[in-house]
Amino acid sequence: MPIPRVVARWNKAGLNRVTRHVAPWAPGLGVVVHHGRRSGRQYRTPVNVFPAGGGYVFALTYGPDSDWVKNVLAAGGCELHTRGRTIQLAAPRLYRDETRQAIRPFERQVLRALNVADFLALSVAPAGAASDAPALPAGNDGVGLRPQPGQAE
Repeated sequence: MPIPRVVARWNKAGLNRVTRHVAPWAPGLGVVVHHGRRSGRQYRTPVNVFPAGGGYVFALTYGPDSDWVKNVLAAGGCELHTRGRTIQLAAPRLYRDETRQAIRPFERQVLRALNVADFLALSVAPAGAASDAPALPAGNDGVGLRPQPGQAE
């Protein structure tokens, strides 16, 4: 885990409350809207986000075991607020990339210094797709860093 969990707790309690208001507009940032796996409660998590191909890549600065990542994987997607737009995302895929190829050069250096090499990629959902994406099959929480059956590598 690149950044200690204690920092994540501090951010959740303080910094994220401020960042949630700035992230939907700031370049390189966004807010992921997701629902709790057990509670069903809606959460809004500020993230580092990068456009890539037909979707977006999220740098997992706290690692792939973060609750928001597990929630997005379990739901099969999420909503992203970035650059003043709302985008429905689907088909989440965890991967590890030590080269950080999908990231812009400056941020690549920062992520390298933080030892962040885990990412979550999502595709833009087709127009008219429901905001509640189907859950993954039972027993497949998507937390491993290998592609799930039926997902391209």
